[in-house]
Amino acid sequence: MMAKKPRLLVAVALANKMARAIWAMLTRNEDYRAPAQFVPA
Repeated sequence: MMAKKPRLLVAVALANKMARAIWAMLTRNEDYRAPAQFVPA
């Protein structure tokens, strides 16, 4: 992603992603769950 986009844009996108995850956990009163791992068939 860093090779194609400006560094600041990537940083803002990642911060937004983390903020949305944190907001969802706080509003649902849940603990962090690691994303499911993709296992090819």
